[in-house]
Amino acid sequence: MENSAYKRSNTDWFRDARWGVFTHYLTTADTSAKDWNNRVNKFDVSALAQQLEFVGTKYYFITIGQNSGHYCSPNSTYDNFVGIKPSKCSERDLIKDIYEALNPRGIKLMVYLPSGAPASDLVAVERLGWKWGYEGNWPSGGKRTGERLVEFQKKWEAIVKEWSDRWGQNIHGWWIDGCYFADEMYRHPDPPNFKSFALSLKSGNPDSIVAFNPGVKVPVISHTEYEDYTAGEISDAFPTCPGRWVNGAQYHILSYLGQWWGGGEPRFPDEFVIGYTKHVNSKDGVVTWDVPIMENGQIPDVFIKQLANLKQISDN
Repeated sequence: MENSAYKRSNTDWFRDARWGVFTHYLTTADTSAKDWNNRVNKFDVSALAQQLEFVGTKYYFITIGQNSGHYCSPNSTYDNFVGIKPSKCSERDLIKDIYEALNPRGIKLMVYLPSGAPASDLVAVERLGWKWGYEGNWPSGGKRTGERLVEFQKKWEAIVKEWSDRWGQNIHGWWIDGCYFADEMYRHPDPPNFKSFALSLKSGNPDSIVAFNPGVKVPVISHTEYEDYTAGEISDAFPTCPGRWVNGAQYHILSYLGQWWGGGEPRFPDEFVIGYTKHVNSKDGVVTWDVPIMENGQIPDVFIKQLANLKQISDN
């Protein structure tokens, strides 16, 4: 497929949703497979779905996994490459159970995944062919000292394709973290590249929307023509929304309501959360707010109360 033939997915539904909820559902590298499975099995998807319906969100993000090497969904491709037994992928397909609870409520499920191997799992890092070497001030201003990592990328694309194909039309978007070294890894005319990565993510649902995160960038940028919306990671500086599009990608920002990603008490007054969300929405942009999630799969009440204030935006 030539670059000119690649077509971005329609983001009208995302723009119309205006705002959404994100949670980091993670564990540590020293968690055993048994303990991880026990925890995932206790996740109450019905209770979470009721909370999300109550606050009025139209979409919800959850992490499949991150640096620990534990993932909340089985993946035989991953297991075949990594060879860890018992598998650190959960036996329960939590993603499937969540979208089955959300679909009847009209809430779209989106998922988060890093672009690299789980950094705290040295076995997975080695067997997937991942390299973390860099020089300079990582991630901003740093330079990867490794190579293009072609074999790793091919394996990672196969892994995400299995998930995408299994979930199909039930997954409406992907937020891919850690694409800090795009020139070295992804900006190539031949695969693996941004295009082949995007096509792997969209394998089960060509209409799903994808973003590749370059790290915190203010103002918000579009990282590649092969993303449908901006990753828009924001920490402490909240920029003015320039309008719906950034080089053809839907404007979107992701930040956290707690003291840090997935934790702490609310750091903003309700008025700021409402006001900033309204500002971005008024320019046809989208805001996603990260909140903590407990082991039982529920969001703490203090954040539910804050999110519920945004219903006034959805109702207008």
